[in-house]
Amino acid sequence: MRFPVERVEARARFDEFFEDEHERLFKALYFVTGNRQDAEELMQDAFLRLWERWDQIGAISDPTGYLFRVALNGFRMRRRRAATVLLKLAPLTEERDLFAEAEMRADVQRLLLGLTVRQRSALLLVDLLGYPSEQAARILRVRPSTVRALATQGRRALRAKEGARDA
Repeated sequence: MRFPVERVEARARFDEFFEDEHERLFKALYFVTGNRQDAEELMQDAFLRLWERWDQIGAISDPTGYLFRVALNGFRMRRRRAATVLLKLAPLTEERDLFAEAEMRADVQRLLLGLTVRQRSALLLVDLLGYPSEQAARILRVRPSTVRALATQGRRALRAKEGARDA
């Protein structure tokens, strides 16, 4: 079986390119991956992709840059896939400290009970439940400016109590 002259010449140019670049690419990938086998696989994949497009090499302004970009993109894709698989196999779960949560709830309750009923109500509606002051005012049957003032006073009182507690 005889191959067209163009294919033979293209193969020779690719072989020459491979000889010129494979060692540099391998060293770069080894530096990035820290693993000889991974570096070798990524290098082979990158050269394979370049070979698949070798007939269009004239359209690629920097074949070496393209080769390195393909190799590094392959590395990034592998890392992303590995991270995704790892998360599916071993999802990150945060250990809850039930005692700390209970202590925090008791602290918050104690701080809130130190406020007036109106301040507590305004803070609950505005800060915790996210109502605008106009709607909170309708619920509390006061003016919106009163709700804003009560919430501001409540926040100031909480900061003062928390600051005194930390001192």
